[in-house]
Amino acid sequence: MKAISRRTMLRGVGTAIALPWLESVAAAAAPVAAAAGSVASPKRAAFIYVPNGVHNPDWFPKEVGKLGELPEILKALTPFKDSVNVISNMTLDKARANGDGPGDHARAMSAFLTGRQARKTHGADIRTGTSADQHIATVIGDSTRFPSIELGIERGAQAGNCDSGYSCAYSSNLSWRSESTPNAKETDPRQVFDRLFSGNDPKELAASRAKRDLYNKSVLDFVMDDAKSLSKSLGQGDQRKLDEYLSAVREVEARIEKVKKLNADRKPVAKPDMAAPTAVPSEFKDHVRLMCDLMVLAFQTDLTRVATMPFANDGSNRPYKTIGVPEGHHDLSHHGRNAEKQAKLKKINTFHIEQLAYMVEKMSKVKEANGTSLLDNTMMVYGSGIGDGDRHNHDELPILLIGKGGGTIAGGRHIKAPKETPLMNLYMAMFERMGAPTKRFGDSTGVLSI
Repeated sequence: MKAISRRTMLRGVGTAIALPWLESVAAAAAPVAAAAGSVASPKRAAFIYVPNGVHNPDWFPKEVGKLGELPEILKALTPFKDSVNVISNMTLDKARANGDGPGDHARAMSAFLTGRQARKTHGADIRTGTSADQHIATVIGDSTRFPSIELGIERGAQAGNCDSGYSCAYSSNLSWRSESTPNAKETDPRQVFDRLFSGNDPKELAASRAKRDLYNKSVLDFVMDDAKSLSKSLGQGDQRKLDEYLSAVREVEARIEKVKKLNADRKPVAKPDMAAPTAVPSEFKDHVRLMCDLMVLAFQTDLTRVATMPFANDGSNRPYKTIGVPEGHHDLSHHGRNAEKQAKLKKINTFHIEQLAYMVEKMSKVKEANGTSLLDNTMMVYGSGIGDGDRHNHDELPILLIGKGGGTIAGGRHIKAPKETPLMNLYMAMFERMGAPTKRFGDSTGVLSI
């Protein structure tokens, strides 16, 4: 069998599709691996953000230590409980006012990955800090085509006053390249797909997209000859895995094109003179799941090892009519202990966890080296920079750590940290596992034992 590179990509005009881990690739690389020691699957880090806090009574387990029955909001994660850690007593001190007055939503999101106090301004002089994802990307980003990817569901303004004198940039961005430069998230699945599965030449990309649109071709049609040639060099198991992977890519692309067609078929209505967005699902669930699929594909093909995705901007007042909640999320989070509002808030929290569980299941089914899964080799933080939306508190944060970090993290636990433990201490532990240790980050005081 001819040698096959781990970085094998299927190529066509304006198209480059990276491949998942294949046994045949590992076998071809065996002599090198034997000389350098066994090659483990790479570790990945992901950060998923939800706004406005949660309904705490149905989030935190009553017992510390081994997880028993999961609390009501988290029940969708039950099949993956052995890969889930619930962490309590995490705190974002830099999301507190600390003399700056109102603005908890802006501070919550801007401090969630930075551990830094945002400068209170709605002008151009924004300042917070470099985010945890970018710290990792700076150290290991040259190992992959994309140092990191920034996904999202809600677009957000990068200027203007969005929260009591704080710039909209603070409540719209989770990832910060530097203290004054946010990484704007991509919310259009089609744009993400083109970015991930295209060549590096913008002219080729444009030509490929135009040709696919003209002839209704799939991105895979342009690399099929390459795929057939590669398939001849693979074992039976890898041929099946390659087919499954290409089918997954085609499925995502087909769903994006379906949304595009639905948007095109809608009757026009009077709108301002501006370009209408395309290929963005109108339903939140469909949108989130498409973005989840794209994140999984990016990790699976080792196009990147670092990703962020807020489900919504902080302070978001999105209604959730499809689950029977027509009221805005932010309005409900100020429940004033009203039982009806709390019940609806809990429905939103549960719905978000169900979308998370969808992505976790996808990761669990992606097989990698040594019998492990993508989930086994991932560390994914899910949480909010606010504890209870009614109190606007920044302690007792709802934080989950999902995945086993390449076998370095035991799952299935409720980890109760000492009160007022900085959330940055968790990231310090992740930095070590990602090969990006540092002495201090944000307001960290040490490394959380996980």
